[in-house]
Order: sequence, then structure tokens, then C-alpha cells
Amino acid sequence: MQLIDLLIFFIYMIVMLGVGFFFMRKNNSQEDYYVGGRSIGSIHIGLSVVATDVGGGFSIGLGGLGFVMGISGSWMLFTGLLGAWMAAVILIPRVKSDPAFARFFTFPQIIGHLYNSTTAKVAAVICFLGYVGFTSSQLLAGAKLASGTFEVLDLQTALLIMGAIAVIYTVMGGLKAVIYTDTIQWIILMLGLMFIGIPVAYNFVGGWEGIHSTLPPEFFSLGNLQWQDLFNWGITIIPIWFVGMTLYQRIFAAKDEKSARKAWIIAGLFEWPIMAFMGVSLGLLSRVAVEQGALEGVSAAMDPEMGLPVLLSQILPAGILGLMMSAYFSAVLSTADSCLMAASGNLTTDLLGKFLKNKSHQTEIRVSQLLTLGIGIVAILIAWQMTEVLSLMLYSYAFMVSGLLVPVVAGLFFKVSNARAAISAMVIGGSITAGLTFLELSLPLGLDANLFGLTASLLTFLIVYKMDLMTRKKDTI
Repeated sequence: MQLIDLLIFFIYMIVMLGVGFFFMRKNNSQEDYYVGGRSIGSIHIGLSVVATDVGGGFSIGLGGLGFVMGISGSWMLFTGLLGAWMAAVILIPRVKSDPAFARFFTFPQIIGHLYNSTTAKVAAVICFLGYVGFTSSQLLAGAKLASGTFEVLDLQTALLIMGAIAVIYTVMGGLKAVIYTDTIQWIILMLGLMFIGIPVAYNFVGGWEGIHSTLPPEFFSLGNLQWQDLFNWGITIIPIWFVGMTLYQRIFAAKDEKSARKAWIIAGLFEWPIMAFMGVSLGLLSRVAVEQGALEGVSAAMDPEMGLPVLLSQILPAGILGLMMSAYFSAVLSTADSCLMAASGNLTTDLLGKFLKNKSHQTEIRVSQLLTLGIGIVAILIAWQMTEVLSLMLYSYAFMVSGLLVPVVAGLFFKVSNARAAISAMVIGGSITAGLTFLELSLPLGLDANLFGLTASLLTFLIVYKMDLMTRKKDTI
């Protein structure tokens, strides 16, 4: 990497920190810090949603899928499109039309309103743990990108640098800084992929003739996957649109229902087909370059998620590489900052909220910033122990979905208010998914642990609810 590339990258990072400092001076309360003053329009919200959901982790992960299976890896983000549009039609009208939710900051506050304060705390713990893990996955994505691009950086050093930048500007600026930088970062990434990354890589491998003659036909087929792949992605990714704390923060931040629904429709279209096919195409092109022997010091046996950054680092000219790397780091930061804000909101508002009662707005913000910093440090330490971005992301998603989906659907849409059933479903569902994941058991038909966690959560909710009904009937006799 040339000096000009390092200079471009350095200037970009300084600008991001400057945005955080700018909004730090404008935040006057937790409402500003966590939900952006509830006055943000659909374009900014929509781009922030897709930047948060796809971001760096899915960008690097999609590249890995394209490297391994070709364009059929794009189906993973098709589930994101379905989830976004289902939320726009079903969830957003329910949330934005209920005046009880008008002053909420977090998803667990909704759970508390539907059930009770104990249920909200259990939901907050699940959200907090899930988003700490998700933050870690984004920081790991950034570290992989940096270490694959800058020869002087190993993975651990890159992780420390990426972690420090993401944490510091998020700590300073809060959700407004996150949303407005997300917009900028997503535009940079899209332009970088469309006008730099894909065209240069395409020409580097010899155009369509070079691609077609190098890879087998299945890499160009949308059917190069098993039904379990699509099912497992769907059962993990679609429900996150109904339980994701980062998404509820943006629903709260939108100025009205119409703006929120429009934002979710925009986000879905950017997820699939736009980002889905660009991400896997670059991964596929990196596989072509490796198979052709055109990249120095790499082989097809390499970590698939490293193929994309290695390709870009070796084919882009000086100056252009700095711009492209800034674009990818933008994607990483746009998700890491949102997930960090979500975990901080859970801890500050839902778990430690009573300690901040009757405190000044300035004290609230300072405590929120300190807790955000602490969570960021923990996320860096977790990422230090992991090796695969996509797996860490999907583990975090699955843990939250299996614990939270059944109670939120039952409470929001079926008006069932049974706290014992909700808590039992959260604990059983989340525990089973986490246990099966960490034990690495071979599950029937290759299905995801999340399916079994969700099933257990639903059965637990129904059993406890029915038992309580029977007990009440006996008491009235």
C-alpha cells in the first residue's frame, strides 16, 4: 500500500471522529443520544437501516459466500428483503400507532409494557448479549479487511485499531452521529463497489471469458445451494427484523409512520438485489483470481472471507485502493456503531435505568458514554477470540431471535399478557439455541440450532400460558 492510500484512509477516519465530536456537542439528553430526537427522515433512516443490517460483516461474509458457492450466496440477503418488507407492513404500523411507545428508547421497554418490568429485564439481557456479540463480529470484519490489505498489520493489531476508531466516535456522538455517518458511509461503499471494486476486478481476471473459463458452471447458478441453507438463513434473518434493538431505535427515531415504512422499503431493496449481488460477485471474482494464480501468496484453501480484501489490495492502483478501503471500512463502522449503541441502550436504559433517575441530562449522557466505552472494550476482547465473521453474526442473531420472537409476537399481535410464559419462553429458547451452538452438535437434516430454540420457546410459552389459565379456572371454582 502506497503513502497516498494511507493518507486517504487516515483523513477518512479523522472525518468520522469529527462527526462524532460534532454531534457530541449537540446531544442534550438521552432522547438525542439514543433515538436521535425522534425527527429523522426516511432517506437517512433507510440508508442507516441497510448499512446497519448489511454493513461490514455481511459485506465480508457475502464475499466469503461468493468465494465458496458463487452467486447463489446472494439468497442470504433475499431473506433480509423479506424481513424488511414484512416489518414495514406488519410491525411498524403497530409500533408507531401506539401512543404508549412514543417515549420509549429501547425494544425491552416495549416488552415491559406488554408484560412487566421483570420480563423487560430478561429481554434486555438477551439483547445486550446478542448485540455485544454482533458488535464483535463487525470489529472482526474490519480487522480482517485491514490485515488482508495492509501487510504491516496482523489481525490483532488491526482489531485494536478498528475497535478504537468505532468505539470512540460512537461514544462521542450517539445515534444521530451513527445515522448520519451511516448515510455517508453507505453511499461511499455503494459508489466504491459499483465504480471501482467490481469493474477493476472484472478486468483484472480477463472479463467474462476469464471468469467463465476458470470456474465450474455451478458458480453462476442461483440453485447452487441446499434447501437447508435458505431455510437456516430465513429462520435466523427474517425474525431479527421483529426483535432487533437497532431497528426499533430507528423506528423510534423516524418522525412518523409513513417515513418509517418508506425507510424499510428502501432498505429492503438495497439489501436484495443490489448489495447481495455486488457482494457475492466480488467474492466470486476473488475466487477466479486465486484459481488463475494471479494473486501472490494465496490459494483456494485460504480463509474465504480473506479473499476479497486480498484481491482488492493487490489489484487496485495507488490512491484508488485508499478510497476502496475507506468504503469497506465505512460498511464495517456503520454496523459496529449501531450494534454498540443498541447494547449501550439496553444496559443504560433497561438494566441500570433506576440508578439514573432524577439525574441531570448531562450526567445521563456522561454515564451513557462511559458504559458505551466499556461495552466496546468487551466487544474487542470477544472478537480477539473469534476467527469467522459470518458465524459470529449468525450466532448472535439466532440467540436473540430464539429468545425474543415468540414473546414479542404474542404480546404485540395476539394481545397475550402472561409474564411467566414470556420469561420462560425467553430463557428456554435462548438457552437451547446457545447450548446447541456451543456444543457443535450434529442436528437433524443439517438444520440450524435456531429452529430448535424457537420451537422450544413456542412450546414453552403455550404450555405455561395454558397451565396458568387452568390454575385461574380452578381458583374461580
